[in-house]
Amino acid sequence: MNPPHLPARRGSLQGGGRHVWQEFPGRRSGDRGDSADPAGEHSLSLHPLLHPRLPWLRVPPFTGSAPQDPPELGGHGGAMGAVGILSWLLLLQTVPWAAGARPCSPKYFGRDAMVCVCNATYCDTLDPLVLPAPGSYVKYESSKAGKRLERSQGSFQPNATPGPRLLLTLNVSALYQHLKGFGGSLSDAAALNILGLSQQAQDNLLHSYFSESGIEYNLIRLPMACSDFSVRPYSYDDVPHDYELTHFRLAEEDVKMKIPLLHRASAMSRRPLSLFASPWTSPGWLKSNGDVRGKGTLKGQTGDKYHKTWANYFIKFLDEYAKHNVTFWAVTVQNEPLAALLTPPQFPTIAFTAAKQRDFVVQDLGPALARSPHRTRIIILDDQRIHLPHWAKVVKTSFPPAQVLNHFVAGWTDWNLALDLEGGPNWVKNYVDSPVIVDSSKDIFYKQPMFYHLGHFSKFIPEGSRRVGLHSSCRRLICQLEHVAVLRPDRALVLVVLNRFGWDAPFAIQDPAVGFIETVAPANSIQTYLWRQQ
Repeated sequence: MNPPHLPARRGSLQGGGRHVWQEFPGRRSGDRGDSADPAGEHSLSLHPLLHPRLPWLRVPPFTGSAPQDPPELGGHGGAMGAVGILSWLLLLQTVPWAAGARPCSPKYFGRDAMVCVCNATYCDTLDPLVLPAPGSYVKYESSKAGKRLERSQGSFQPNATPGPRLLLTLNVSALYQHLKGFGGSLSDAAALNILGLSQQAQDNLLHSYFSESGIEYNLIRLPMACSDFSVRPYSYDDVPHDYELTHFRLAEEDVKMKIPLLHRASAMSRRPLSLFASPWTSPGWLKSNGDVRGKGTLKGQTGDKYHKTWANYFIKFLDEYAKHNVTFWAVTVQNEPLAALLTPPQFPTIAFTAAKQRDFVVQDLGPALARSPHRTRIIILDDQRIHLPHWAKVVKTSFPPAQVLNHFVAGWTDWNLALDLEGGPNWVKNYVDSPVIVDSSKDIFYKQPMFYHLGHFSKFIPEGSRRVGLHSSCRRLICQLEHVAVLRPDRALVLVVLNRFGWDAPFAIQDPAVGFIETVAPANSIQTYLWRQQ
C-alpha cells in the first residue's frame, strides 16, 4: 500500500488551493468595510510566508518499544505488544472528549513518513488555549523527530547570555496588515470523504479542524456547483436559455452533504466561521464553448444578458444557501481565471483576463450584489501569486486608491479538507494531497504533518490579529530560521519560527517590554511561542 502522504501536485491547473486573493467591498452606499493596511495577498503575506507543506515533518520508522507510544488504530501496522494495547484501550475508555490533550497515535509508512491515526473512538487533541501568566510563555512544537504541537512552558529572563546566536527583537509599535484567518475548502470530494466515515469518526475529524481541541480553522471555501473535485460535472441550472434562472436549484451535494457539515462545523467552533464561495464554471449554455468543461469564456460582452444572468446566478446561490441559514462573507469572481486559458479540455472552468474580470465586477456582479440583501464581499484574482501586482493594478483603475488600500485582508485557505487514499475523488483524475487522508474502508483518517504545520498558525492567530515588527540580527542572504510575529486582539503576542534545516539553531527572542527567551529551534521543526506583556 502506498503511503497516504500523496505527491503534492500543486502546479497542476485548476488545483483550487492556496490562491492569492485581494478583496474589494461591494459598492454599497455608506459601507466602508474594515480598515486595514495593504497586505497584498491572501496566501498570508506574513513576511516571510512560512510554507505549510514541508516534507521533513516526519520521523524514523516506528519500533514500538517506547511504552508511551499509543497503539496503532484500524488493525494494521502496529508493533506494540498486547499488554501495551490493552493498557491504552483501558485508558481511552476512561478519558472523555474534554478531559485534555491526547497524544498522536502514530503510523509509519517507511523511513520518512509518519501520520497520526484517528478513528471513531480515539483522536489526538489539544487543550483549549489559555494565555500564560505575565513573565512566562508557552511553546508549541512540531518536528521531524515526532512532535506534533507538543506544549511546554518557560519564563522570560531579564538578560540574554552573550553569544553569537540569532536574536529576534519584537517591535509592537510597528503594525502591519490585519489577518482574516486560516482554513480549508469543503469541496464535494471533501464532503464525500468526511461523510464516508462513521458518525463518531466524522465528529473527530470536524473537531480536529474547528473546535478548541483542534486547530480552530475559521475560514471555509466552498465551490459553487462542481469543481474537478466532484464526482460529476454539473451546474445549478442546466436548462438552456433560462435567463431568469427559474430552474436554479442547489444540488444534492449541497443540501445533503455540504450544508449539514457546515452547520456541524459551526456548532463546534468557538470562533465565527467566515465562508466564501468560488465558481469553477457557469452553466454550459452561458459559455462560449457550450459546455461546463473545457476552455471557454462567458458569451457576449460585459453588461449583456449573458453576464447579467451569470451575476444573478451568484445572487441565487446566496439566496438558496440563506434559506438553510448559511451566509457568506465573500465570493470570488472565478477560480483560477487565467489558468482557464490553458486548462485541459475536461476541466470545469471560465477564462477571464484582469480587464474582463474588472468590467464584469463593475457592470454586472457589483451592482447585482448591491441590489441584493447580501452583505457579501467580492474577492478578485483567486489565482496564483505570480499574477500580482498586474491583476490588482488593472482592477484598481476603476476604484479610488483610498478605497482599495482600506480593503485588503490577509489569510490562508488551503484546498480540500479531506481526500481519499488516491487523492480524490476527482472526476478528471487530477489527484492531489490534503492535510487529512480518509480510509473509509477501515473507518480511519490520517492527520498528515501539514495538518499540524497549518495548526501552528490557525490555532494561535485569530481573526483581527496584526503582524508586528520583528528584527533579525541575521545579516546573511539566507538565514537558517524563518519567522513572523503577530499581535492578537487580546494583546497577546505570537511568534512562529521555522527551521527547514537538518541541524539545531540556538536563538533568542527579545520583547523589550518583558525580557528574553533563550531557546533552540530543533532541526526540521516549527515552533509557536505565545505570551502577553502584562
